[in-house]
Amino acid sequence: MYGAQKVWKTSQGAGVTVAVVDTGVDSSQPDLVGQVLQGKDFTGGGNPHEDTDGHGTGMASLIAGHGHGTNNADGVMGLAPKAKILPVRVAATGSKITTATWAAGVRYAVDRGASVINLSFGDDGGYLGSKGAEAIAYAEAHDVVVVSATGNDSGTVTYPAALPGVVAVSGVDKNLGFWSDSNSGKVTVAAPGVELAQADPTTKSGYAVADGTSGSAAYVSAIVALLRSKYPDLTAGQIINRLVKSASFLSNTGKKAPDKELGYGIARPGSALTMDIPKGPKEGPLAQASPSTSTQSGSASGNDNPSQAAKKKDNSSSSGLLLIAGIAAAVIVLGIVFAVIRSRRNRGSGGPGSGPGGGMPPHGANYPPQPPTGYQPYPNTPPNQGYSTPPGQSPQYPNPYAQQPPQQGQ
Repeated sequence: MYGAQKVWKTSQGAGVTVAVVDTGVDSSQPDLVGQVLQGKDFTGGGNPHEDTDGHGTGMASLIAGHGHGTNNADGVMGLAPKAKILPVRVAATGSKITTATWAAGVRYAVDRGASVINLSFGDDGGYLGSKGAEAIAYAEAHDVVVVSATGNDSGTVTYPAALPGVVAVSGVDKNLGFWSDSNSGKVTVAAPGVELAQADPTTKSGYAVADGTSGSAAYVSAIVALLRSKYPDLTAGQIINRLVKSASFLSNTGKKAPDKELGYGIARPGSALTMDIPKGPKEGPLAQASPSTSTQSGSASGNDNPSQAAKKKDNSSSSGLLLIAGIAAAVIVLGIVFAVIRSRRNRGSGGPGSGPGGGMPPHGANYPPQPPTGYQPYPNTPPNQGYSTPPGQSPQYPNPYAQQPPQQGQ
């Protein structure tokens, strides 16, 4: 096993800009200070650093959080802590994202030098031939890797993830099996999607826990950032080739790539960075993928508007236009170990709030997140009700990214 420290000896994402096309990114969040570029707001609000929903900030923290406090021991450490975040605000609480809006955001990100674009949302209006599809093609023509969440309603992969050339990311559960709420079909790779922790400026604690393929996509965007930093001469297609060739089905026996649930397997950052993989053609393995010609009418399948998504952050099968996600914990081969404040929202009211204090999750499998050595919950609180932090102290989120070295022949 080797963890984040070993992965980060190879790459931390330095020199790479990841565009987070989402609800904005709170640049004052302590784990993201100095990582967030100016960006642009396409909602009419004018401030890409405003995030009244919390989703975009959460995705940014998974990708490039650097922690805070002494030795960065507090807060969230993202998987690519030296990558820069370009915030592209295309939705806000109570407003529905439109294809034209996020398409304009994608083009903006390309023109501002982003080499990775994270799209943790679904929009059935982004089908083939739409402005969204044209924007994705524009990004791919400019050597940008586009990563998108597949959706959370146990249905078919939604757009924009279903568009040709997009890295479509599904979720896996605590046992590294396909997460039952994740959408399937045209999947490229999978990543953790259950009981994930992330920064959330709308909660009292500043952190939240949720399920969803949004975080799965953010993980993969971070892995792509690590790869683009380590291999700056590779094309977007060749970076995707490394991502695909290093993925593994692990304990999911009987799978054959590309699998409709896990694609080419679970993404593995250490293996992607270090395996001996031929560059392959410049276009990469997704260039010849057969595009889906089906479209869906009405609202996005399994996806709600941001205000509805906010109401569901507390639900294990939550889905939304902005797909809920966060940071996964370490499990046998793949994951991230965290001690978290379990800060949840009431599904009925959808308003911000904190979950019950104190308590620790069961130990044994390193998933759900485990508290660090010496971490103490509030006294006199029931077990298994989330984490809490003593007054005056910040939550601690140590972040080793545990993973086995590639086996012979992998």
